[in-house]
Amino acid sequence: MTRPTTLGALKKTDYEPKSIKLELRNNLIKKLEAGKSAFPEIKGFEDTVIPDLERAILSGHNMLLLGLRGQAKTRIARLLVELLDEYTPCISGSDIMDDPLAPISSEGQRMIEENGDETPIQWIHRSERFVEKLATPDVSIADLIGDVDPIKAATLKLPYSDERVIHFGLVPRSHRSIFVLNELPDLQARIQVALFNILQEGDIQIRGFKLRMPLDIQFVFTANPEDYTNRGSIVTPLKDRIESQILTHYPKTLDIAKSITRQEARISEERKSKVYVPSILEDFIELIAFKARESEYVDENSGVSARMSISALENLYSTAERRMIRNKEKNTTARITDFWGIIPSITGKLELVYEGEQNGPYEVALSIIESALQDLFLMNFKNPDSASQGAESPYVDIKNYFEDGNKIQLLNDDTHGKYVKKLSQVAGLKALAKLNNFDDGKDMAIGMELILHGLSTFNVIEREIVEQKFQFSDPLSGMFDDDLGIDE
Repeated sequence: MTRPTTLGALKKTDYEPKSIKLELRNNLIKKLEAGKSAFPEIKGFEDTVIPDLERAILSGHNMLLLGLRGQAKTRIARLLVELLDEYTPCISGSDIMDDPLAPISSEGQRMIEENGDETPIQWIHRSERFVEKLATPDVSIADLIGDVDPIKAATLKLPYSDERVIHFGLVPRSHRSIFVLNELPDLQARIQVALFNILQEGDIQIRGFKLRMPLDIQFVFTANPEDYTNRGSIVTPLKDRIESQILTHYPKTLDIAKSITRQEARISEERKSKVYVPSILEDFIELIAFKARESEYVDENSGVSARMSISALENLYSTAERRMIRNKEKNTTARITDFWGIIPSITGKLELVYEGEQNGPYEVALSIIESALQDLFLMNFKNPDSASQGAESPYVDIKNYFEDGNKIQLLNDDTHGKYVKKLSQVAGLKALAKLNNFDDGKDMAIGMELILHGLSTFNVIEREIVEQKFQFSDPLSGMFDDDLGIDE
């Protein structure tokens, strides 16, 4: 399709100026009528956040996305671009993307006066109509609104009283665009005040120039509730001018959390073909995140980002891949013992309270993993404390095996063959895993290993972790060995 390149040619088409809010509204309506999602990459918000977003867009509102870190606030803002028209005309060379049929800058109006229907125009793709700024304490009014440019004045030989000496900031340059300001409370109060008139009346003031520029901008602000008390606040008049405040949240179910992690994790198809990660281990990752958000050692006001689960899954693949390479194997399956390789993905993403700081991030991460491991075990097997006792217990053969003085050591870098062989030595382990639906060849070993780790969390058997080794034994074996002076 050939697009007009001059103002005269544009006038002969059916193009009509429309505000960006109307543009977003019209395109959203088309998607809703077609039964399509406006935010297909956002999962878990279908019945909560997305309806609020759609209502705000239909109302033509500026928005404040309020939620803890890692709740897809910035992702949502960026996806709004997909609701813009694919291409939009503007006057070529305009600093603020002037509409050819409705210019608001003096420069745009002057160009049309001088060139008339021969005024050149260009077509801007919607991806170029998005401006994003992280609010930091050093952001100035000149950055956002603009300032007088002495170099421009000297080059063009203009007095400072001439509007053409103004260098516009990010906000005016976002005319007819989506402007996203992340972490709004971090912006100094006096800078927030500068946004008042822009949001309500469209006035801007730059170094004594009072300009009436009806800027056409879709504002989207993001903020963390914790920021209101720890780092700053949103001044009341500005908050009053943001029409819709939308609350985000973390995934509410394991399935939703898993789908988000799968979508966002950077794992190539080649790695997936070599490293098999059972679905139950993906459940384990998400349980760790859920447990971290409930932990008494973690600051609940800070939250636990979804990025923790994403990093953990990537590290799980890498832990298994590293073992595979060292053992010169062509493929491998991730294990529960591999989860001690994801600890670096956890420790850096937790804001600890005082008690957590006293214990240290590593110990907190271990306790969270242990708690999640116990929950994972109970999702698949009976609670040893409430299961039948004696010969009727489903765990009797396993318990007897270790009571007879047997031990099993799982090394992080064991080959897959050694790993399976060691697990198979434990009497009753494979039969119990199979009885509880772990009958797939790849998943069987995971079920067997989960039983051992799970029973250790209930103190049915003993588990000792020493560097790269996990040893399972009877809880009393170490006591008797010490009494008899036995050194293994």
